[in-house]
Amino acid sequence: MQQTTTKKTPQLKFLAIVAVATSVILVFTVTPWNILPTLITEDVIVIAVTDHGCVGESSIGRSVVVPNCDVNVGDTVSATFYIPAGEINGYLKELERRQNPMVDAWDRSVSGIGLSP
Repeated sequence: MQQTTTKKTPQLKFLAIVAVATSVILVFTVTPWNILPTLITEDVIVIAVTDHGCVGESSIGRSVVVPNCDVNVGDTVSATFYIPAGEINGYLKELERRQNPMVDAWDRSVSGIGLSP
């Protein structure tokens, strides 16, 4: 009598390969180091004074609330805040440029709908 044996598929190896491939794809597409927040300290110009503190505008155009400040509008105060790393290193602008390669600065400044001559 002949005995037959069946081999089991290597499920653990297959799952490990899929997990590694998925993580490599995520690292190169999502780039988590550009999404993680980065702590920044810079001098901001106060644009408003509220009950919760002063509202200042940073050099990159972010509005920042500085608690417990007693300065006037137009003064400069030091602020510490978090911002995504992609905004600092230019990743988000480069990503937008690659997604819209035919849109240049002139196209962004045009508004409305119309037909070209």
